[in-house]
Amino acid sequence: MNAAAPSVTGADTTRRTLRIGTRGSLLATTQSGTVRDALIAAGQPAELVIITTKGDVTAGPVQRIGVGVFVAELREALLAGEVDVAVHSYKDLPTAQPDDLVIAAVPPREDPRDALVARDGMVLGELPPGARIGTSAPRRRAQLRALGLGLDIQPLRGNIDTRLGKVASGELDGIVIARAGLSRIGRADEITETLEPVQMLPAPSQGALAVECRSDDPELIALLSGLDDAGTRAAVVAERALLAELEAGCTAPIGALAEVVESLDDDGRIVDELSVRGCAASVDGSDSIRASAVGAPDRAEELGRAVARELLELGARELMSAAEAEDGADAKDKGGGDD
Repeated sequence: MNAAAPSVTGADTTRRTLRIGTRGSLLATTQSGTVRDALIAAGQPAELVIITTKGDVTAGPVQRIGVGVFVAELREALLAGEVDVAVHSYKDLPTAQPDDLVIAAVPPREDPRDALVARDGMVLGELPPGARIGTSAPRRRAQLRALGLGLDIQPLRGNIDTRLGKVASGELDGIVIARAGLSRIGRADEITETLEPVQMLPAPSQGALAVECRSDDPELIALLSGLDDAGTRAAVVAERALLAELEAGCTAPIGALAEVVESLDDDGRIVDELSVRGCAASVDGSDSIRASAVGAPDRAEELGRAVARELLELGARELMSAAEAEDGADAKDKGGGDD
């Protein structure tokens, strides 16, 4: 299901054309285009400005070339005044937010789940032992191996067309990829199975966008705030608080998913609650731990950190340390990586 289109009210139509910084991939420009189109629909002129990031031109795995490789140049352009707004895939952002920049809006989230695209329309349970499945994300590798299906996990990097092409050509039997990306570029019909959170928890903030601008521009912040979705922001705050409490980066074998759900209070009234789930796993799939919490959406950060602390008590630190060591060797030997 596609996320609802963001909307802006109270736009200042006298403002000059807003320059929206974005990476140049089809997915990035499509995502940023939804923000541009919402601003234009509200009477605010806006245009995309393509910026090449380190992650776009470096062939090595993301876990080796560093957190924020798809972000730094966009932020530099913001601070230099070359663009007014930057649109990021939220999961690419480091957990620490610079004081001179602000996430002015988190638009409605796309479906955050992972998806399988496999040959012959197969689902995970139909893949034979030894089937070659592409993904370099430690989180996906760990959870796939934990399913005990005997899959041969292969490194995978590149844009969506490149990844899908490896299945079409027969080089791989399947790939695991974020459902949100395929949905946004109109290729969700190629998904052979959407992976439920009980099988694979997504990356923290997967499927969400971050609309960022300079913190010294209150007028622009107010304008962009019309794009914000309260439920999505609460979910992302919880998931990223979990990540921060674990002191883990976006490539760690950590999954998290927060969702606003309806519940009944003591008086039988329907109220919104925030459900937060998290997991940590060893890269070889031999060990996996999960934790969860439920509470009011305005306690999002507290809930995320509480789930992280429970994971730490269950041994998440040791699992992450072992995964980091294995990924260092794997990156040296194989290359590749996921965004």
